[in-house]
Amino acid sequence: MKKIFRLGLLAILSVAVLSACSANGSGSNANEKVHVKIGVSGSEDTYWDVLKKKAEAKNIEIELISFSDYTLPNKALANKEVDLNSFQHLAFLSQFNVENDVNIVPIGATIIAPMALYSEKFKNVSDIPDGSKIAIPDDPSNQGRALKLLQSAGLIKLKQDAGLYPTTDEIEGNPKKLEIVPVVAQQTPRVLSDVAASAVNSGVATDAGLKLDGAIYKDDASSEEAKPYVNVFAARAEDKDNATYKTIVDLYHDADVAEAVKQDSKGANVVVDQSAEELQATLDKLVADVKAQKK
Repeated sequence: MKKIFRLGLLAILSVAVLSACSANGSGSNANEKVHVKIGVSGSEDTYWDVLKKKAEAKNIEIELISFSDYTLPNKALANKEVDLNSFQHLAFLSQFNVENDVNIVPIGATIIAPMALYSEKFKNVSDIPDGSKIAIPDDPSNQGRALKLLQSAGLIKLKQDAGLYPTTDEIEGNPKKLEIVPVVAQQTPRVLSDVAASAVNSGVATDAGLKLDGAIYKDDASSEEAKPYVNVFAARAEDKDNATYKTIVDLYHDADVAEAVKQDSKGANVVVDQSAEELQATLDKLVADVKAQKK
């Protein structure tokens, strides 16, 4: 009986020691701080400070790595220089995946925002004179969206089979004989003094101090056609189920982070909550479209 008692006591002590180790992080990673590098484009908005504090409470340390060019955060992610990125919509990601033969995947939605047409010279689209220059982003996905914006505004007409990523070659109607000038997306606000109007992404517009209510035209971010332009947290495919990354996505959708996003964007950006599965399904369709267009 004494031997049995001693064995039982030993077993209890062993469990207690293991439990103590686990609680202190020695036996598991539960209480160890995890460092996560997130690639972003442009300046660091206030909502990141809110998100960082919430993550710290979960022992997650977020470090933002800022890039000046839209192609760089995906390249950094593919090369394992960052763990996640948060700067792009699904249309842009689909184009990048196909062109670079990589498999970067969405693990959570962030925001959807309108693209808008800004001008320093004119208050209405109808005021733009014949022969004017219009600046648009030069990357395929945002260029396509900008051309559709110009079509919606009545300035141009695209070929019926132009698809998701039309180019300037697919303009079949241009009654004002406008000169469409593709430039790097981040430059679209900076060339406003040199053009009649410029199509600017929401994030770039916010960084440049442009307010949506000052735009002369904008697209409808709530439409079905806007789904390809849902922005996402993106990861390498092998990390899509990473629990820490999923926690960051969940925290992003807390009410105080969403409110900070709204304040940063002056109400232009709306936080979207879509599952990774929904986002992946949209991405798969977009990738198929890109590949079909390349044939």
